[in-house]
Amino acid sequence: MMTRRKWLLFTLLVVGVSQGVTADLEEINDSPEGETSFHSPNTEEEEVPTGARMVVEQMHFPREVSQDSEGGGEGSSEEPSLLDVTGTEDLPTEPVDAEEKQKALQRVVGGTADGEPCFFPYLFLGKEFTVCTTEGRGDGRLWCSTTYDYDRDKKWGFCETEDQAKQRRQAQEAEDLYQTAIKIINGTSKTSQKKEGYSILMKAAEMGHTKAMEKVAYAMLFGDYMTQNTHQARELFEKLLIEGSPKAQTGLGFLHAVGLGVNSSQAKALVYYTFGALGGNLIAHMILGYRYWGGIGVPQSCESALTHYRLVANHVASDISLTGGSVVQRIRLLDEVENPGVASGMLEEDLIQYYQFLAEKGDVQAQVGLGQLHLHGGRGVEQNHERAFEYFNQAANAGNTHAMAFLGKMYSEGSDSLPQNNETAMQYFKKAADLGNPVGQSGLGMAYLYGRGVPVNYDMALKYFQKAAEQGWVDGQLQLGTMYYNGIGVKRDYKQALKYFNLASQAGHILAFYNLAQMHATGTGVMRSCHTAVELFKNVCERGHWSERMMTAYSHYKEGEADLAVVQYLLLAEQGYEVAQSNVAFILDQGEAKLFSENETFPRALLHWNRAAAQGYTVARIKLGDYHFYGYGTDVDYETAVIHYRLASEQQHNAQAMFNLGYMHEKGLGIKQDIHLAKRFYDMAAEASPDAQVPVFLALCKLGLVYSLQYLQEMNVSVRNAQELMSQIDLDQLLGPEWDLYLMTIIALLLGTVIAYRQRQHQGVPRPAAPQRPQGEQREPEQ
Repeated sequence: MMTRRKWLLFTLLVVGVSQGVTADLEEINDSPEGETSFHSPNTEEEEVPTGARMVVEQMHFPREVSQDSEGGGEGSSEEPSLLDVTGTEDLPTEPVDAEEKQKALQRVVGGTADGEPCFFPYLFLGKEFTVCTTEGRGDGRLWCSTTYDYDRDKKWGFCETEDQAKQRRQAQEAEDLYQTAIKIINGTSKTSQKKEGYSILMKAAEMGHTKAMEKVAYAMLFGDYMTQNTHQARELFEKLLIEGSPKAQTGLGFLHAVGLGVNSSQAKALVYYTFGALGGNLIAHMILGYRYWGGIGVPQSCESALTHYRLVANHVASDISLTGGSVVQRIRLLDEVENPGVASGMLEEDLIQYYQFLAEKGDVQAQVGLGQLHLHGGRGVEQNHERAFEYFNQAANAGNTHAMAFLGKMYSEGSDSLPQNNETAMQYFKKAADLGNPVGQSGLGMAYLYGRGVPVNYDMALKYFQKAAEQGWVDGQLQLGTMYYNGIGVKRDYKQALKYFNLASQAGHILAFYNLAQMHATGTGVMRSCHTAVELFKNVCERGHWSERMMTAYSHYKEGEADLAVVQYLLLAEQGYEVAQSNVAFILDQGEAKLFSENETFPRALLHWNRAAAQGYTVARIKLGDYHFYGYGTDVDYETAVIHYRLASEQQHNAQAMFNLGYMHEKGLGIKQDIHLAKRFYDMAAEASPDAQVPVFLALCKLGLVYSLQYLQEMNVSVRNAQELMSQIDLDQLLGPEWDLYLMTIIALLLGTVIAYRQRQHQGVPRPAAPQRPQGEQREPEQ
């Protein structure tokens, strides 16, 4: 009986141990971290503590720069939890390190010590190893020793099965491909080389590399150096969704929001956006901020919008350098069409070449201008610090103080093409400041404020910032505001801080907007205003690196690729960019995008006109009136059209809206017919814009004729025949339903004929010249 009991206990023990080993192997095989070694102690499977996820709210962001920045997930330090504090009494004096515990429990497969645990560290060929290694093997499989001295005991085993080794090698190969592709993409501006980089990236994605799959999915969605394919992009997003990728969640949210490749569902979009934001994706946070601000698919909540926008703004503000970062160029497609003579802000290639020619000839102003263009980028010029340095250096050698100061800024900040050097920066700042240049004075102030190349001296910093601010230089105003806000070197004064931040914001400095937003959000120095804070934070968020897609979309549109442009504008529109919303609506209105059916075009355009109008774009408000007037994408609704025209007239004093209101009063469409009010609105339109004077003149001529006819109809004419004749006149039946348009055309032709005739008269009748007399000839006296 005792023997059977022992045998039973022994069987249970063996089963328990084997299940434990099986469970460990299953956990290793199911590890989501396919890109790293399955047996490295750093990849031990464990849940990230909840406290580490709160790093996102504490504004500690990863420094990885990508198209969709992902927020943090792991924190470097955590406060001890309740469990850590209360359990210390039972712990040994020297607790076993978790990493060492993991190593000790790792069991080998095969070899000469199958099933035994690895022993770390172990000695192999006179060298100690603390992890599994591939040294000594030609097949690349990881192994370890189960005793300290392998050279003596020859006890070893594999740390992984053959399948696991194959997966690890494949993951490493994919990682190598990914790094190669990223190096190519980021290291060139040539389209052919970027396409080559994305083809390599595609191979890494096919091998299951998560980051490669994310980049390829977005490249397929936007057509970035790959053929646009929204269907494949959606499939990749869904695969990544299984791994919990925040980028994929945001991408799927976008697809469901705009109805690309899937049926539009704002509810699903909100769910995906929310999970993307919880994973730290900044674009998802920005989209949610805009949705809560405008009440799009969610209850309107200023405080919720403030939470999301502030988080993104903190990240954007932390990336702003001394040079100010790149410039965001916002171009409205509608304005380019309706006002072709108005400059869009883009520099033509011929003009750039002309400036380059002047710079080569020694024109200092051209050199400084080109230097600033290449330093910040924008207006059709790519950011290029190397070219900027060349132009500034030429101008500085010619004695230009602005060039000296900007060289100081470049040396102070440093870049890939120019190593950071505080001493050199100080020399340039000092030269420029001594000659009274505000940029150099501000640079010296920064050096003394932060101790860059000189000891910290708040008095000297304050002195130079004041000199720069007195000359209206924005950086001097901003830093003075910062000193007064924080009480650095001066007595803390929120009113002075507010004054200088407002001055700097008038010049468009992003950090001035950020600081003002913080003051309004917390009620520091001003009455707390959530609405003002959200608008300011939104402005900051729209300066993030994702705004570069605005120019990419514009370039695609100019190249005739409307589908590529509209998808990129759609994502920016989801993020709340009003210019992108109006551009999406314009492209759809023109019928240039083929991604959507004809039945969807006008309703989608109406949606984006509505969102742009809600952000104060007057032309979008008028477009809403036009859509309801003509029934584009909605039913004909004159009353709603009147509401939109009236809003544009009263809030923005738009001449087009006033003219339209005059016409609707004249015709009695959606509003009571009133000829007197019609004339009043026509007159207001002529006063609001000189361009409206000719249309208003024609409309008033027509209105006068109609009024005269109505007046004759209402008169009691003594002659019965005349009365009967007037009562039978029906202009709509006689001349057609659009007789007023014909009449306006005739009047315009007559007016043009009269103007042309009068101009010809002035030009065709030369004034006779006075006869010339000889010098000696005298005038005869009159008799």
